[in-house]
Amino acid sequence: MEKKPTDELNDLLVDMRPDQLKHYFKDNEKYLADEKKAFYYYMKDVLDEKDIKLKDVYSFAGVTESYGSKILTMEKHTKNRDLIIRFCVAGHFNWDETNRALKLYGFNELYSKDSRDAVLIVAINNRVFDFDKIDEMLMQHGMERLSAE
Repeated sequence: MEKKPTDELNDLLVDMRPDQLKHYFKDNEKYLADEKKAFYYYMKDVLDEKDIKLKDVYSFAGVTESYGSKILTMEKHTKNRDLIIRFCVAGHFNWDETNRALKLYGFNELYSKDSRDAVLIVAINNRVFDFDKIDEMLMQHGMERLSAE
């Protein structure tokens, strides 16, 4: 599928009047993000780049393949931000990739002023993708574990 650069779409919006939005949506429909698909495709693209299989991500994240698939495709929506972080850790995502995944899913990005997030950021930046080690880091600072109970 052909893509249109975001800058080009931004330029169209700069001087647009509200009554022109209908035409913008119609003319650019194929370039606009489908929020449900955007998360799934982003996760899939990053995992493909890293040559990591979805079933392995589900397994490492501590969820069944069927449940994990429903969360990733957003057939089911989770309110558990840690689950999305676990998917990212299991997929060996870096900090930017993790933040993008969280944002696409509708969660806040990892925030350096949040103590627990700071521990997760340090773990991710140091490529600690072992849940036992991450949990140990968190518990060392009196924080809740990341891994599934």
